[in-house]
Amino acid sequence: MPRVREPARHERPDIDEAALTAARAADRLLESARERGAERWIRLLEPVPDKLRDAGFGELRSVAVRVRAVYGPRDSIRDALPADRTEPFLAELDRLLKVLAREAAAR
Repeated sequence: MPRVREPARHERPDIDEAALTAARAADRLLESARERGAERWIRLLEPVPDKLRDAGFGELRSVAVRVRAVYGPRDSIRDALPADRTEPFLAELDRLLKVLAREAAAR
């Protein structure tokens, strides 16, 4: 069965822009984690900005869902880092996931 070519990110500027905006919010959140010496969150967040900048569509969804899970009801990143950094990142992750879902529904 032939493999379906995944479009390049520049072919879907809405997805690319949402991912890049989320990456910038991740950079700011990582900066806060470093300022506070929150090693656990630093380790978790370090690869995220680059993945959001470089990943293909399939991996983007996986990255966003995995990182979104740190906002759980227990042991949330919200408990360790300031809301002015955690909430914008959460909003950008949710925006990215919505754009990706629209793309998937259109296929």
